[in-house]
Amino acid sequence: MVVASGVLAVFLLLDIFSLYRQKKGLQAFRNCPERLSNGDMNTISLSITNKYPFRVGITVVEEVPFQFQKRDLVFKTSLGVNKSEALYYDLRPTERGLYRFGAINIYAAGLLGLVTRRYIFEEEGRDVAVYPSFLEMHKYELLAASHRLTDYGVKKIRRIGHATEFDHIKHYVLGDDPRTINYKATARMNQLMVNTYQEEKSQPVYCLIDKGRTMKMPFNGMTLLDYAINSTLMVCTTALNKGDRAGLITFSRDIDEILPADRQRRQRVKILETLYAQETDFKESDYERLYATVRRKLSQRSLIILYTNFETVNGMRRQLKYLSHMAKDHLILVAFFLNSEFNEVLEATPANLEETFRKGMAEKLWNDKHLIVKELNRYGIYTILSKPENLTIDSINKYLEFKARGLI
Repeated sequence: MVVASGVLAVFLLLDIFSLYRQKKGLQAFRNCPERLSNGDMNTISLSITNKYPFRVGITVVEEVPFQFQKRDLVFKTSLGVNKSEALYYDLRPTERGLYRFGAINIYAAGLLGLVTRRYIFEEEGRDVAVYPSFLEMHKYELLAASHRLTDYGVKKIRRIGHATEFDHIKHYVLGDDPRTINYKATARMNQLMVNTYQEEKSQPVYCLIDKGRTMKMPFNGMTLLDYAINSTLMVCTTALNKGDRAGLITFSRDIDEILPADRQRRQRVKILETLYAQETDFKESDYERLYATVRRKLSQRSLIILYTNFETVNGMRRQLKYLSHMAKDHLILVAFFLNSEFNEVLEATPANLEETFRKGMAEKLWNDKHLIVKELNRYGIYTILSKPENLTIDSINKYLEFKARGLI
């Protein structure tokens, strides 16, 4: 018994010696972007290197920001001598703001596995800002550059309007529209010349974001407000890519932010920074003040996309006076939300009185949403009734439709 205890003590000392004789047996750091994209999967990686002269088994405990409510992010692996390994995981933030990463805790097992040594890296932590969905914006721009926007869900819309402006005169080639022949230039050059036209540009496009209490409703972890903010970023990006001027107004009880429409190179950055900084206490929105601001600040006819959420017909009618007044001077598109749970409730067969009541309420709310659409349309106000997850692509398609029809 004594001999066995002595042998065990020797092995224990050897294991301690193997682990602690090197001051830095492991090296590790976190590869994290400077900012995260709200509502998207963001990839984070941990890079770990073994400096011990033997293979070491390790357990990694990662401290992610408290907003994710993850307390069990643990990795187990082993590393050979002078070998490195990258461990990957994804995070999906659901609100904008500052997130703080904690330390990287690594537990290394000794040569014999009797002792574990704890390493702590990046103990001071790191702050990372969560911005509106810029990853979707980059994805959209890449698909646009490769002419694959249909993969994103953007519809190909045939131009049916005449909102074009003269660009330049060029030589006729097979396939050019004969109606564009410039006869004066043809006579002067003694060969067929045609006019070329381009889509009208520099049209003002404003996104108005309602930050009132109706936008507080959650869906898939995010508020309707954040869905509207993500959609605004994408619509403004599309408008800038089309040569139009993009701006935004955010409001609740007060007018919080006014970014005049522009198409300068820095406008996209200004829009992103403005959207990131939006905060709200979800109070009742003042549409009368919004109307007065639009009338005072927007002197040129503009496309106005209003992101809000009308739950009842009466709630919409309280604001209809101001919306109809704005529609006299601008092209108004109201984007509001359709509850995705409606379909599940409406399609289910009630099994008891409670489910029958729920189905009746869902039918009423469904009908109210479509009545709102009809009534707004009667006043010359266009609408998007969209599920939260489809809001961005529905908004882009509507903007492109307006461009194709020459409405802006």
